[in-house]
Amino acid sequence: MKKSKAAVVLAVILAALVGLAYYASIILSSTGIGEEMSIPLGLDLSGGVSITYQVKDENPSAEDMSDTIYKLQKRVEGYSTESSVYQVGDDRITVEIPGVSDANAILEELGNPGSLEFQLSDGTVFMTGDQVADAQAATNTDTYGNKQYIVQLTLTDEGAEIFGQVTTENVGNYLPIVYDGEVISYPEVQEAITGGTAQISGQSTFEEAENLATSIRIGSLSLELEELESSVVGAQLGSNAISSSLKAGAIGLVIVMIFMIVFYAVPGIAAAIALAIYTALVIATLYLFEITLTLPGIAGIILGIGMAVDANVVIFARIREEIATGKTVQTSMKVGFQKAMSAILDGNITTLIAALVLMLLGSGTVKGFAYTLMISIILSMFTALVVTRWILYALHGLGLKDEKFYGRAKERKSVNFLGKKTVFFAVSAAIIAAGFIGMGVHSMAGGNALNYGLDFVGGTSTTADFGKEYSIEEIEEQIIPEFAAVVGDNNIQSNRVEGTTQVTVKTRTLSLEERQAVNEMLVEKFGIDESTITSQSISSTISSEMRSDALVAVLVSTICMLIYIWFRFKDIRFGASAIIALLHDVLVVLAVYALARISVGNTFIACMLTIIGYSVNDTIVIFDRIRENLGKTAGKQTKESLAEIANKSLTQTLSRSINTSITTFVMVFMLYILGVPSIREFSLPLMAGLLCGAYSSICIATELWYVMKVHLGKNKIAQ
Repeated sequence: MKKSKAAVVLAVILAALVGLAYYASIILSSTGIGEEMSIPLGLDLSGGVSITYQVKDENPSAEDMSDTIYKLQKRVEGYSTESSVYQVGDDRITVEIPGVSDANAILEELGNPGSLEFQLSDGTVFMTGDQVADAQAATNTDTYGNKQYIVQLTLTDEGAEIFGQVTTENVGNYLPIVYDGEVISYPEVQEAITGGTAQISGQSTFEEAENLATSIRIGSLSLELEELESSVVGAQLGSNAISSSLKAGAIGLVIVMIFMIVFYAVPGIAAAIALAIYTALVIATLYLFEITLTLPGIAGIILGIGMAVDANVVIFARIREEIATGKTVQTSMKVGFQKAMSAILDGNITTLIAALVLMLLGSGTVKGFAYTLMISIILSMFTALVVTRWILYALHGLGLKDEKFYGRAKERKSVNFLGKKTVFFAVSAAIIAAGFIGMGVHSMAGGNALNYGLDFVGGTSTTADFGKEYSIEEIEEQIIPEFAAVVGDNNIQSNRVEGTTQVTVKTRTLSLEERQAVNEMLVEKFGIDESTITSQSISSTISSEMRSDALVAVLVSTICMLIYIWFRFKDIRFGASAIIALLHDVLVVLAVYALARISVGNTFIACMLTIIGYSVNDTIVIFDRIRENLGKTAGKQTKESLAEIANKSLTQTLSRSINTSITTFVMVFMLYILGVPSIREFSLPLMAGLLCGAYSSICIATELWYVMKVHLGKNKIAQ
């Protein structure tokens, strides 16, 4: 590249960085200030509104309550994937929606979920709303090419059977749809509908179709509800969570940039600029697409930074290897990018597949994590493969052509990792066994195997009249510490009813003695009239259906990753060993949760998903080098030559594995140092998972592949 062109390219990139940084700073400066926030924040970071519904039906069954909660969860995900729905007492349901402060506006849009009936023309009810699985507004064109606005109905199996029979007998008749006693649609049956799906046409606008679909969706609940009260909810992690997280992220990013510059010189400068652009692009994208940011979302961004650094490290290692063979710096850069491409693409695409599946099949925080992870992956690949490349070419064109600015790979003697595979396997087995033993001991002692938090097992909600109106910050500073001292747990959430003196505090499930101790504390510390204090049980915000959704999403994504790795590496043993190593990491982190008694809450799922994404990407890079070295061998492979290839590949990628782990670990470590207590509980197992992911990639995955290659399959190696 000519010097003049290089100067222009570098100037354009730096100008883009300045512009993006300024844009991102404006976004961040207004984030978290109530209605003026730029990036929508989740309940854990900013709070929102809470709406409590009373069930009209007497003595609702547990099954109907669970079904209604799950359907409401799906309904409110239209506002935010981070909304929470949980049961209060025996016959109330609370909906919490983040990022808003006007409960009345939400109530007007959400409405009061009531009864929905499908009737014959004479008023006979033949089907109710609980037999409708979903209703969505859509558009299509008729035979004349005219646009139509329709509502697409999806029925349950029972509903499909009933609807098929009724429509067969009533072709040409009208079947009114009645919501809370009011006819909301009067469609004519044009033909028998027996496939379980139906279309309601005749709406004049898409908005009209959307309103009808919304009424059908909220009327398809198993129970009839009425609004009881609404309130403002405080940030579950505290009002300081977002500022401390941003500070930790900024400091961590600066440390990573300095590390890259010190370790890689000129390429490190290119990586630092690219990382800065990546960070600004992520912030801008979250704002433009109105993605709700939560602590799990921050985990997805951290994983993206780790993968962006990893891509640069892989590229720089390749460039140094090419320089060591005697090639010029310019040729080495070109060849280095080419050789790094397959590892970067395979690693990122594998994780991207997981993110897509989690987005499609997951719910709640799983879906939110998937959105941010997917954005991070795409932007990290762009900055590594495009921005870093052009910066390097521009710096080279400006005269930085001496190899001393880039370094050369040092020839290292292969480390015999495979010779210690038995030790590695034994250490991992011991840690995992210790975790299961710890869980068993706690279960036998009458407790839970894991220290489940409010999100998983529910707890106790205590409401009292404090005699004056508290702000959310005052609640956090004055009331919550007193609760924590009594119940011996920092996993506490709060909300206040706006315009009143009532405050509600949610804790783990309290015994009768603990409830009495809380009441005494409130009377003594705050002078509260004990008659105004009420306590009731609340269900988990992560329902069993949501846990099932998360499990199914993880299983499907794992299968998809296995298939992709099998396809790309032409050997299922690569995929199988990567998945087993992934399972190993999950079990080790689970052992950390069990032995350290870390609270298993909403962030638990995000932590596990982060480990999965990181571990797979780390392993793929090593497998890519094994695949390359296998292609260089001629003739039939022996057990010894296979071990030599594996050890050589591990040694060649060792510095890359260590450097990537260090930079990603630094980001999480800063969250641990500067974060609020709940964030520390998230950061600690995540740090353990990052270390374990690096360990399993180096000491478990390749060794498993070698064992399978030698002993399993039709192409196994002769002894």
